[in-house]
This record gives sequence, C-alpha cells and structure tokens, in this order.
Amino acid sequence: MKAIVCTKYGPPEVLQLQEVEKPTPKNNEVLIKISTVAVTASDSIMRRFQFRLWPPMRLLIGLVGGPKKPRNPILGSMLAGEIEATGKGVKRFQPGDLIFGTTFLHASAYAEYVCLPEKGLITLKPSNLTDAEAAAVPYGGLIALYFLRKGKIQNSQKVLIYGASGAIGTTAVQLAKHFGAEVTGVCSTANLELVKSLGADTVLDYTKDDFLNSGAHYDLILDAVGRRKSRQLASKELSQKALTPNGLYVSVDDAFPMMRRADLEFLKTLCEDGKLRPVIDRFYPLEQMVEAHRYVDQGHKKGNVVITM
Repeated sequence: MKAIVCTKYGPPEVLQLQEVEKPTPKNNEVLIKISTVAVTASDSIMRRFQFRLWPPMRLLIGLVGGPKKPRNPILGSMLAGEIEATGKGVKRFQPGDLIFGTTFLHASAYAEYVCLPEKGLITLKPSNLTDAEAAAVPYGGLIALYFLRKGKIQNSQKVLIYGASGAIGTTAVQLAKHFGAEVTGVCSTANLELVKSLGADTVLDYTKDDFLNSGAHYDLILDAVGRRKSRQLASKELSQKALTPNGLYVSVDDAFPMMRRADLEFLKTLCEDGKLRPVIDRFYPLEQMVEAHRYVDQGHKKGNVVITM
C-alpha cells in the first residue's frame, strides 16, 4: 500500500511517499481503508518535534514517539474511511461500515490502510457529511470540546475565542454557541466573515482591535492557537485584564487533551443535527503531502486541510 513515511524530524521534505506492507487486523481489530485524512498543526509539530510543554511531558512524548526520529514513521491521526475487514471478536463494526475518528497516539493515518482496535476512537461517520468533512471533525472538535469544558463553559457566559478561524477555533465558536454562550471571535482581517458565518456574536480583527484594553470582560478566554503563536495572549497575566473576577483563561498549550469515544459520538450528533459544520480550507492528494505540510506550517489555514487518497 502507499504511505507517507517520516524518515526523520525536520521540514516537510522529510515526508516521503513509499510502498509499505498492508496491515492485517488482529483479534478485536478492524482494517480501515482510509479515504481522507486531515493534516493538522499537531502533525506539523510532531514532524518537527518541537513542543512547548512541561519538560517531563516533552520527555514522555519523546519516549513514546521516538527521541531522534519517529518510532512510528507513518504520521497522521484524523481520518475517515470504510471498514474493509474485521479481526476475530469484533462486534461493533462490519465490512462496509463508513467510519470517522482518530488513531490518536497510534498515528499511522497517512496511508491507504490502518488497523485499529474496535474499542478505539472511531465510530460511524455522520450521515450528512462527506468523507472529507468527516475527517475534518475530530481534531478541532475533540480538542475544542476538551478545553471549553476545562474552562467550565456555561450558558449565558461571555466567551472569547482567540484564533477563531483555525481548525480548533472554528469548532470552538460553534460549540460555545451550542452551550449557550455569547461568543466573540478573534481572527485576521481575511477571516472575519468566515467566523461571523459560524455564529460568533462579535468578531474582532487582531491586527486592529486591542481587545485586552477595550474595557470588555469575558467569563472565559480560550486561546485556540497556543502561546507559541498568540500575538496578544503571550501569558495568562496579560489576559487577566480582560477577564471577569471569576473568569478563566485556557490555552491549548495548557494540557494534553483527553479524548473519549463518547465525545466523538457527541460531535457526530451535533453534525447530524446541523449544529456543527467542519470548515475545509484546501484539498491535496496523498502524493502532495509535502505541499500540504508546507501550507499548514504557514499557520494561516482556515479550518482544516484534507488529504484525499
């Protein structure tokens, strides 16, 4: 089968298209024929092996992922596809089922096939989404959901989402509205209309609007891009002036998000109910994975970048 192999840590050019052995499902595993996979900021970070994390966490990721080169050379984790075969003991799925989800720490999604545990983070894809749309849901959806809950989001709160036009931000805007919040999105000039179309009550241009000194106060500020990229939210201390007395600041750099299948099912339901729609910026074929990573590395994608097999 075709796969994109990461030979070492470094720039996009370390990704190479190769022929590798097609996997065979073991007991309680399913074989997935992948149709689409999302290229995420986390994929780029893993490819470069550049983390802004607490040192013990960085060490742990190095031990799991490989200290000098990827232990698993096939990166990628957010996918949609079809169950082609099942191992002994599988009950949840059968051949022909259309699924979406994430391989999580298993990676291996930059390929035509992957084997995953039946009890992994996969489920039947939303009936109203294409495969490409479905592959674009898990990354932003699961991360945004985790950090909004970490910020104790509640109905009627005033919530500000910094980086509202990225994969996490576009989903966070929609989820915050679903939870009943009054949402302010912060993005660049080019993305103002996009964020407004997702339901944001107010949209601010970070190149022009100084929201930290505007006099407005928020119950929750979610930094959806992380401090490594935030131009205004360089620290929690800076954000305090824009928070209510009991307000919380949460950054995607603060923790490694926990992902549950129940959350994936929740996102599926929201998609099918028309309350959540993934945003896709660009499509690339598998053979142009290097170009896709170059684009993601620029840090200006709108929503998601998707690879089609």
